[in-house]
Amino acid sequence: MGIGKSKVGICPFSLSWGKSHSVDTSQDHCESDPKKLEVISLGDVVEQNNTTEEQIDGQEGAEAREEIPEEEAEEEVFLKFVILHAEDDTDEALRVQSLLQNDFGIKPGIIFAEMPCGRPHLQNLDDAVNGSAWTILLLTENFLRDTWCNFQFYTSLMNSVNRQHKYNSVIPMRPLNSPLPRERTPFALQTINALEEESRGFSTQVERIFQESVYKTQQTIWRETRNLAQRQFIA
Repeated sequence: MGIGKSKVGICPFSLSWGKSHSVDTSQDHCESDPKKLEVISLGDVVEQNNTTEEQIDGQEGAEAREEIPEEEAEEEVFLKFVILHAEDDTDEALRVQSLLQNDFGIKPGIIFAEMPCGRPHLQNLDDAVNGSAWTILLLTENFLRDTWCNFQFYTSLMNSVNRQHKYNSVIPMRPLNSPLPRERTPFALQTINALEEESRGFSTQVERIFQESVYKTQQTIWRETRNLAQRQFIA
């Protein structure tokens, strides 16, 4: 899902993403022993890293941020959804992305493999989850085999619990190809109604979940939060 080489050779993600105040960690963190991975909130990770980041950047980093044109920041887009998927499921994630965008008009959306290259995985995860209204977990046979997938779904769930506007924003989905059986689904996800692509009620499920009013509310909160963070950082 992004730890090793992705099937997407070139990062096609062209939307403008400003520098996130996310944890600046190396990829080795994501490849560590899964038993040592802690269930944490993405918000907590970002908050705990703020002090360290400020010390590293110093005055020079602050001046660089002040020079960013205002019009560039306005080009940043709040996504409708991000699909978190196993590394071997990139093609299936792209198919689901196309399905939601082209058949249901839920756009813009992105899959995790399309996140900007050359950045720490945790920073990309933070930007993807907090920069979109819904987080779709692609439940396939490969899902449980990928340690990074397990980390992603636990942190996404904790993020939705700790941030009120993110409540009900995590959407498990069983796609048509190699869906994860219900009996093998992690207990934490069994409590959430999953999107079932093979179900006759799939279209109704999609329309009920991805409501424009919810997207607008989260988009407003996202903009206000980013503007406040930028003003505090410059000050």
